[in-house]
Amino acid sequence: MSQLSHYDEQGQARMVDVSGKTETVRTARAHAAVRMNAAVMAALPANPKGNPLETARIAGIMAAKKTSELIPMCHPLPLSHVSIDITLTAAGVEIVAEARTTANTGVEMEALTAAAVAALTVYDMTKALDKGIEIQDVYLLNKTGGKGGDYQRMKA
Repeated sequence: MSQLSHYDEQGQARMVDVSGKTETVRTARAHAAVRMNAAVMAALPANPKGNPLETARIAGIMAAKKTSELIPMCHPLPLSHVSIDITLTAAGVEIVAEARTTANTGVEMEALTAAAVAALTVYDMTKALDKGIEIQDVYLLNKTGGKGGDYQRMKA
């Protein structure tokens, strides 16, 4: 296992210096799930707060743009694209967030933040119906670009 780069030789937290890295096109996709009962699913279209899925999409995009303000060691990135795909399933809502940039560091944290905040937004807009709604399975699906190369999550 390689050394964690967010710590210096004395064990102190640091922001990694990426100034010597090459700018490349980088993409990342992340997943999150919101598990809810059938009654909450049926009530999604009639939510008095508005459409929870569209609000979640907007929240996810906004969150990706704010990632460096939320995660202390993340670099601010010029995002060229963020998308949030939301699918209804028998168990609830599946969210896939994608982020893209041309930069000298990756966009995994932006994609993960987008997916997580979109899921939190679905919860926020439906919690009045059931406090037992669960946010699950937040993980990186894949990434491309950069020195570390490509990554593809193996199917479970």
